Amino acid sequence: MHPLDKLFNTRQKEILNIYFTAGYPNPESTGDILRLLEQHGADIVEVGLPFSDPLADGPVIQHSSMVALQQGITIDKILEQLSQVNISIPIVLMGYLNPVLQYGFERFLRNAARAGASAVILPDLPAEVFRAKYQAMYETYGLYPVFLVSPQTSDERIRMLDSLSRGFLYAVSTSSTTGKDKQFGDFEAAWFRRLNGLKLNNPVLAGFGISDNRSLRFVFDHLPGAVVGSALIRHLDASKSDYGIPSFMKHLLNPES
Repeated sequence: MHPLDKLFNTRQKEILNIYFTAGYPNPESTGDILRLLEQHGADIVEVGLPFSDPLADGPVIQHSSMVALQQGITIDKILEQLSQVNISIPIVLMGYLNPVLQYGFERFLRNAARAGASAVILPDLPAEVFRAKYQAMYETYGLYPVFLVSPQTSDERIRMLDSLSRGFLYAVSTSSTTGKDKQFGDFEAAWFRRLNGLKLNNPVLAGFGISDNRSLRFVFDHLPGAVVGSALIRHLDASKSDYGIPSFMKHLLNPES
């Protein structure tokens, strides 16, 4: 069974997806961070492929991407590190279309599958192009495509993107980029109720702006799961052997402990 199907068949709520940038804070840190995230409560790990012009990402992820690139991280090095990690939770790769095209789209999917990835998110890949050129490739290599929707996406297009996605649908909580800390309120609650009202095929995980236990619980109260990224990256400490991950996850999941 596909790892994402296995997860969602056994868990229908409070799914925690943690994003981090591969190659940050150290070029060889990817494997250690994956293991630590699994050990401390992540249900899915989303590995960011550094890119010099990440349009959907805010300053925190932009900075981590630039540092990783300056330290010499490449797609091949990331996939090599993934292939050497033995974890049981699903690994989702998230990147941008340009580097993947330069690498070779089919070569990327083939090597990503061999390295143990379960799904690939490319936010700037148009759904129509995906359906015409790449959907069959994803199926060949057993990789699930995940698309993003936002409050500005029409109901008709949300349903279309849901029909193309497998595993889960990624809901952007706001129209801003990643890393904007905020407390959710009526706007987000209405957006999440709208998604639930559409009776979509895939479980919905919301990301962008989830930085602490309060915002995480807000999402869990409305949707099956949440994606946390910039808050972890801000917390990563290269001087510690555990990168500060245990304390971050403990505070994120149970701040009173």
